[in-house]
Amino acid sequence: MTGIAKPEARPQRPYFSSGPCAKRPGWDLKNLADAALGRSHRAKIGKSKLKEAIDLTREILGVPEGYRIGIVPASDTGAVEMALWSLLGERGVDLLAWESFGSGWITDVVKQLKLEDVRKIEADYGKIPDLSSVDTDRDVVFTWNGTTSGVRVPNADWIASDRKGLTICDATSAAFAQELDFEKLDVVTFSWQKVMGGEAAHGMLILSPRAVERLESYTPPWPLPKIFRMTKGGKLIEGIFVGETINTPSMLAVEDYLDTLKWAKSLGGGKAMRDRADANAAVLTRWVEGADWIDFLAADPALRSNTSVCLKISDKAVAALPDDEQAKFAKSIAALLEEEDVALDIGAYRDAPSGFRIWTGSTIETSDVEALTPWLDWAFETVRQRNEV
Repeated sequence: MTGIAKPEARPQRPYFSSGPCAKRPGWDLKNLADAALGRSHRAKIGKSKLKEAIDLTREILGVPEGYRIGIVPASDTGAVEMALWSLLGERGVDLLAWESFGSGWITDVVKQLKLEDVRKIEADYGKIPDLSSVDTDRDVVFTWNGTTSGVRVPNADWIASDRKGLTICDATSAAFAQELDFEKLDVVTFSWQKVMGGEAAHGMLILSPRAVERLESYTPPWPLPKIFRMTKGGKLIEGIFVGETINTPSMLAVEDYLDTLKWAKSLGGGKAMRDRADANAAVLTRWVEGADWIDFLAADPALRSNTSVCLKISDKAVAALPDDEQAKFAKSIAALLEEEDVALDIGAYRDAPSGFRIWTGSTIETSDVEALTPWLDWAFETVRQRNEV
């Protein structure tokens, strides 16, 4: 039996990794020529660039006045850990998890902070917990978009406006692509490399006035490392939120983030970024609906991510294989597409069910997603015949 013909058109940029993600269209290293290299980040030029990054983030994401925005060390992980170690323990906490990163926060709270009044509210990959069971008079920790499962919360309606607890939201694969309801969120975190194709090691921490009040009125019973400390003498260290970073940032990475923020602003800001991600995800949706061998990991369309789209092989013959053979089959498809230089780094996350994870966030061109789908069909058929499945 002969396979289907190899497609002729290729994605112009085969970068579909879910983190670090693709640089913006038109990106060039020359765009970073104005970086404040060899200068102190505490000098006027360094602080001004860091403050500009904070101000543009506020403008494009629509962060309300009164919310603090800080650039912090250690990527999104560092931002989440700062929030967990600094804010939790004042009351009971509900921990939500339906994929790898949410499960990681549960581990930190239960095994490292050793909090006792904890409720774990979990769901399998491809699903979401019962959000109506969450008690927002307790603190709540959750991911807005499950990067490794392709499942996102549909909205923030389940969060009470008059809540007594804090909501701590890991939004690292949602920011700039999904509308975040900041009035319902007390802590929002993300990383530059996940959502805007930025360089690694820098995280963003956004705090509501309620979160600041907690920081200034509550002292956790455990010691805090220096890079986690956001208060001094019971008052918020305001400098963190105007560009006076806790540790030394890479000014080259800052310039790279600024370049992408300015690109986003030139296209129309936050709404334009969300529209781009929606258009990209729509291409994959139309393709999946017309294919007979692939399906979304998330069965409910209302819960499907428009950035980290997770797919599983639904072909009956492949689905009947043992789990390890299914995983090997999917990895062979991903490897073949990488060999052809049409899709790089699209294998499922190591802890997730076997399949594919295709980034369709705002820095991806819709035309590249359109060019990718015939290659996915070709690779499946090619691997199927090679393995006589």
